[in-house]
Amino acid sequence: MDKLIMGIVEFREKLLPQYADQFTKLALAQTPDALFITCSDSRVVPDLLASTHPGDLFTMRNVGNLIPPATAEGISTGDLSEASAIEYAVLVLKVSNIVVCGHSECGAMKAVYTRNAKLKAPNLDKWLCHANNAAFRLEHEGPLDERLKPHDQLSQLNVLVQLEHLMTYPIVHQQVAAGALVLSGWWFNIASGDMYAYERRSRSFELIDRDMADRMIARLAARAR
Repeated sequence: MDKLIMGIVEFREKLLPQYADQFTKLALAQTPDALFITCSDSRVVPDLLASTHPGDLFTMRNVGNLIPPATAEGISTGDLSEASAIEYAVLVLKVSNIVVCGHSECGAMKAVYTRNAKLKAPNLDKWLCHANNAAFRLEHEGPLDERLKPHDQLSQLNVLVQLEHLMTYPIVHQQVAAGALVLSGWWFNIASGDMYAYERRSRSFELIDRDMADRMIARLAARAR
């Protein structure tokens, strides 16, 4: 807590002057390009990893980067917080991209993989049921990358399952079908600091280096035409 408090002071004294004008503008409105859905894990820091600034990302974080699926009427089958963030991002902020980002060594994925009930955490157990489809796929269909640890294999499949859950929301499905919204699956390797993006063509997560980034940006530009 000491570090957190002193960090506020350091920001105020050293960094705030650089962002003063930007915060003045952001006080009136925000126009983020993307909704970034990721885990609550303290080692995953979206603004650091993507070199973004205040106002660039609309971020939703929870344990396991999970999105409870919706009913045909668009009502979440789980917590309303996630559904509300999706609705606000798509309907009000009109984001053109949604990214679901999983990561290595995820505690939530370890719990799902081992089916560990020793924590006696009924709310957490109920929440993690939204990753059960990913566990089923890992068991019956196998991993995307056999070189990874089992819980990391699960983490990658979980990203794809949560993208499918996103598509159960009518507003998301409609915007994707209209070409106004693009869904992407990313995966962060904590040990290496590398970010990967899922490619349907290769059915794998590929490293986002400069060449990969150029290809991704070109595809987005082509869809926008």
